[in-house]
Amino acid sequence: MMQQQGFFTQLANRFSEGGVLFMSLILICLLMSFFFLISGFYLANKNEVKSRKMISLVSDSSLLGLVIGFLGSIIGLITAFDAIEGMNSISSGMLAGGLKVSFLTTLFGTLVFVISRIGILIYKWMYKF
Repeated sequence: MMQQQGFFTQLANRFSEGGVLFMSLILICLLMSFFFLISGFYLANKNEVKSRKMISLVSDSSLLGLVIGFLGSIIGLITAFDAIEGMNSISSGMLAGGLKVSFLTTLFGTLVFVISRIGILIYKWMYKF
């Protein structure tokens, strides 16, 4: 009987499937967004100008993560189509697998963008930005 994989094991598998380079860049954008968001909340009552700059950086880093995700997806699709072009025949399972892998970076980039935007909305709601 097969054991069910844990959440973090599945997450690590998806991370490596999506391509370590692009997924790592998107993860860096997520970490930067968290850092800027936490700094923005911390500085909200101390220095309003710096706090707004931090929230602006959250917006920029989340957008960068989204764009890197789309770039990774496009490069993945081009690579998959090059491989398909080189083969005489291809199965539908192979095509579906290639498409799945190419969209993992887009999904991760979109999640980074949505999570960061939720943080910005909470900040604006709390501090009437």
